[in-house]
Amino acid sequence: MNNNNVKVIVTVCVIVVMVIVGLCIGIPYYNVWSQEMDGKAEFAKAEQNRKIKIEEAKANLEAEKLNAQAEIERAKGMAEAIKIENGSLTPEYIQYLWVRQQSNLGDKTVIYIPTETNLPILEAGRGSKTE
Repeated sequence: MNNNNVKVIVTVCVIVVMVIVGLCIGIPYYNVWSQEMDGKAEFAKAEQNRKIKIEEAKANLEAEKLNAQAEIERAKGMAEAIKIENGSLTPEYIQYLWVRQQSNLGDKTVIYIPTETNLPILEAGRGSKTE
């Protein structure tokens, strides 16, 4: 072998050893850095999920407040209607309210059977169901 070939082989061996030593030192540092980045990503995700839950809870609270206000307004309207009726609900007015409510049933079929007083039966008994 000539002297130049030996120098090339020694240089290649030195470079290979340096790469191996560098990997042995660098890989643990990379693993620590990678785990730190994974932890930061998980923390950011958890923080974002917490913020989403808080915003959903705020939206639900606002919806409940608005539903309560609507219920109060409905009650005020009913109280005013009763006041206009002089505090007494006549059978005819009850019948009118019942008929008006039937328009909200949608696809359901209602069969009206008049009674002796021409008032609808507002509640009916239910038979037993068999499975």
